[in-house]
Amino acid sequence: MKSLTTIGVILIILGIIGFVVPRITYTEERTAVDLGPIEVQAEQQRSIPIPDIAAGVAVVAGLIMVIAGASSNKT
Repeated sequence: MKSLTTIGVILIILGIIGFVVPRITYTEERTAVDLGPIEVQAEQQRSIPIPDIAAGVAVVAGLIMVIAGASSNKT
């Protein structure tokens, strides 16, 4: 079950990143004014918050997967 362990490690890493980075910010470009041949573009920054509970669940689920993958390799 090497894939189970690999997915578990990836979840642990993503969970830790979720604790370190509180939100993901990106820039969205949209049309603000559209008057025939005249078009004005506006950039707006948006951010997606990463809840601490989601990061914690990812770490715990990753640990469970790593332990399950390691115990299945013994048999």
